[in-house]
Amino acid sequence: MSQLSIKERQEGNVTILDLSGKITIGEGSVQLREAVRKLLDDGKKNILLNLGEVAYVDSSGIGELVSSYTTSNNQGGHLKLLNLTKKIQDL
Repeated sequence: MSQLSIKERQEGNVTILDLSGKITIGEGSVQLREAVRKLLDDGKKNILLNLGEVAYVDSSGIGELVSSYTTSNNQGGHLKLLNLTKKIQDL
């Protein structure tokens, strides 16, 4: 079983990815990367990452959030973070 669960939902022209678990080196960051790339490939440019249920993010996970943000911007999209826990905000 993977450490990260991703559920996709649509609200108007915004695609929300509800994340739960951990975004860590290896499986978690790869899952996140693939989910964001797929949305962009499908023409879904407004992406909201709901991190309310994310318990832990390591440096690789932070790197993947930054990379996803950069990729979205480069493709004319917008990626925003929602429901950051205090711990993740501090990172």
